[in-house]
Amino acid sequence: MARQGASWTPAVFPALAILILHPRIGPVLFDTGYDPAFFAETRSFPERLYRWATPVDLPERGAVADQLGGFGLEPADIRAVIISHFHGDHVAGLHAFPRASIFCARAGLTEVRARGRLSGVRRGLVSGLLPPDLESRARFFEDFPRTALGSELAPVEAGADLFGDGSMIAVPLPGHCPGHWGLVARGEEDRRHFLIADAAWSRKAVRDNAPPPRLTTSLLGRTSEYRRTLNDLHALWARNPELRLTPSHCPEAAAEAADHGG
Repeated sequence: MARQGASWTPAVFPALAILILHPRIGPVLFDTGYDPAFFAETRSFPERLYRWATPVDLPERGAVADQLGGFGLEPADIRAVIISHFHGDHVAGLHAFPRASIFCARAGLTEVRARGRLSGVRRGLVSGLLPPDLESRARFFEDFPRTALGSELAPVEAGADLFGDGSMIAVPLPGHCPGHWGLVARGEEDRRHFLIADAAWSRKAVRDNAPPPRLTTSLLGRTSEYRRTLNDLHALWARNPELRLTPSHCPEAAAEAADHGG
């Protein structure tokens, strides 16, 4: 289900959230990962089907809100949360950051609101995980002016400059689901880090240009768009293998985070 042509064997999918320390805005999160709220919202049917399809193991104090203390932060310190898309494993911790602005795709939120409970679960959506005041705190990617990314990131061309300084540019990465976006973050020494969320489930999939089977991608989104996006990311990696690409469920990236204590 995760890689076309692979054998039938259980696969471990880490669920990553990224903490970014912006020098002007302050602490920013890219996605929120799993949270105890996920278990509360999937106790009953039909939401329990989500938990059955993708069994979740959340260690004690493994939620992002609990991990922040290791960086000398509290949930109230988070000034912005950037949501790549609205699947449960990316938004379960949103409730823990009531003071943060929420940057997200209008198309993704519209999809959540339009779905019934069963239809939503089939597509990885659990509407009960969203804060009731989300709309009032939301800033939609689609409303930001487009800015060119430059030849370094070709064939990925443009995105939304979230803070007006080029430090964080949200980039549409269509196919996985409606309203799926990544983030290009510019760090120290002007180095770029491309957070690609679920446009691929591992760096190896990008390197090999190896999508999931059509059955998987058609259940969640659009297979043709997904494969086009993955092909673009593969071309980007081939041209610029030193660029750091991080999928949200990549074992390599999870191992790196563990080595650095986060």
